[in-house]
Amino acid sequence: MEFTRMFDDVDLSGSHNGRSIQISNLPDVSVRHRPVRKSKMLRSTYGTRLPATRERTPSSRVLADLLRQAPPDHFTLGWLLSTLHQRSFGVVILFLGILATAPIGSSVPGIMLAAVAVQMIAGIREPIFPRFITNRWLPTQYLFRLGDRAIPVLRYLERVVHPRWPRAFETARRFVGIVVLLLTAALLLTPIPFSNIPPAVLIILIALAYIEEDGLLLCLAFLAAFILIGIASVAVWGTIFGALLISDI
Repeated sequence: MEFTRMFDDVDLSGSHNGRSIQISNLPDVSVRHRPVRKSKMLRSTYGTRLPATRERTPSSRVLADLLRQAPPDHFTLGWLLSTLHQRSFGVVILFLGILATAPIGSSVPGIMLAAVAVQMIAGIREPIFPRFITNRWLPTQYLFRLGDRAIPVLRYLERVVHPRWPRAFETARRFVGIVVLLLTAALLLTPIPFSNIPPAVLIILIALAYIEEDGLLLCLAFLAAFILIGIASVAVWGTIFGALLISDI
């Protein structure tokens, strides 16, 4: 065929029977690759197509890092809050609850817990405190003693505390500020020696449940808190009633 013979006469140098072939008018048949669009939902920090997940830092590790950064002699509550900057309310409540477990000197952490609880109820995003509280000096050894006792307990609790009962958690988390405020009132007002330890421990459990989104632990802590608040209310009213009787004599 003539079509076949024409291509047989074309050599590799681009000439046909001694004449050069103009190829400028030939259509452009180059293949253009379309850029592949990556879905934002499938991107992750590791380059895989799995959704990126937020890794939680264990509270025991946060406390250990806090102890390593502590000043040698004294620390202030303002330094504590600045070190925990951009942490959630749960972490701040956790560390204030640990400070409140001390038999002596639990009044200042208790006042700060009450302030945090009120701010949670009001919907404030970050805790705010007056300077006369944040500038108060406390011995660093006081923080070390509490940390050495709290870290092993936190590590044990972190093995069993994990996200569960999501519906119960979403319902109960709305009342965390109210329950913490009531427990703080029991911590400050109950006139019994070492009476600050049970409400402080319950505050720590509520904070852990809040941080880890554990609905089961949060509900159990709420139940124990209501029982403790009832006992503390009876003790406070008994003290008031007894004082009134003594004043009438």
